[in-house]
Amino acid sequence: MKTYKDIFKYILLCHLFFLVKGLSAQQTAQYTQYMYNTMVLNPGYVTQNSIVEANLLHRSQWVGIEGAPETQSLSVQGKFSEKVRLGLTFVSDNIGAGNNIDVNGNFSYQIPVGYKSKLSLGLNAGIDVLKVDWSKGSYEDGQDPIFAQNLNELRPVFGAGAYYYGDNWYLGVSTHNFLNSEIYNNDDATVTDRKSQYYAMAGYVFDLSDNLKFKPTLLTKHVAGAPITVDVSGNFLVKEILALGLAYRYNDSVSALAGVHLAKSFFLGYSYDYSTTGLQSYNDGSHEIILKYNLFDSKKRALSPRFF
Repeated sequence: MKTYKDIFKYILLCHLFFLVKGLSAQQTAQYTQYMYNTMVLNPGYVTQNSIVEANLLHRSQWVGIEGAPETQSLSVQGKFSEKVRLGLTFVSDNIGAGNNIDVNGNFSYQIPVGYKSKLSLGLNAGIDVLKVDWSKGSYEDGQDPIFAQNLNELRPVFGAGAYYYGDNWYLGVSTHNFLNSEIYNNDDATVTDRKSQYYAMAGYVFDLSDNLKFKPTLLTKHVAGAPITVDVSGNFLVKEILALGLAYRYNDSVSALAGVHLAKSFFLGYSYDYSTTGLQSYNDGSHEIILKYNLFDSKKRALSPRFF
């Protein structure tokens, strides 16, 4: 006899497999360590004193639930000139029967607007590949024509962002993609509805002492027809080596963050999310790990916050 818990898991699993259908908008990947993975969200983002920056991230969400989201991202940015940065982002997002691959080239141009502040304007352009393999699921009615044809669709991506920053603060707005699109099956039923998502971000570094810094950050995501997503975090940096912090995603989760600078150029970060919704009893949390590399410009002094 099935328990309510088993029934809930079954319903949740079915929901995960059907997230690629058009009753709700197709969502982009979610990150807890967004403050270290900014270029994936905002093409205007620039490193302050790095010649090259590269980030590699893996996220396993709602561990213990079959078909739950898993995300990998890679971003690389290089200094082309004093004002121009070029970059590349790659994101693979898996959920249920669907896999979404997003590849973008980034361009940003910096404009001095004050003695210690700059405005960076960025563009991203690339492709989005959506694949749905219905064989990865098991269904009560396997003869349903919806499951007769897998999807393999390629769509263009074009976005923009602005990143205004100084030595110890930043503000940003961006959208990964201006281009809305819908995909239909043979029966003209909507399979996925991709809507533009808009981000606003901010961060500030407080020097509490010579060996202790504190950075609060804010990230909001806006998409038509869905509630605003709000992330807030606070991270301490101890002796420019150890980072410790907490984060909260409104009506979703609380998180613990930790990171360590393995050397001048490498940073390893980890976060654990604990669900605050009804999913709490049915998963073992979400895990995220990031490896960050910076090749610094030896001709410039190291700016205070190695947070961003």
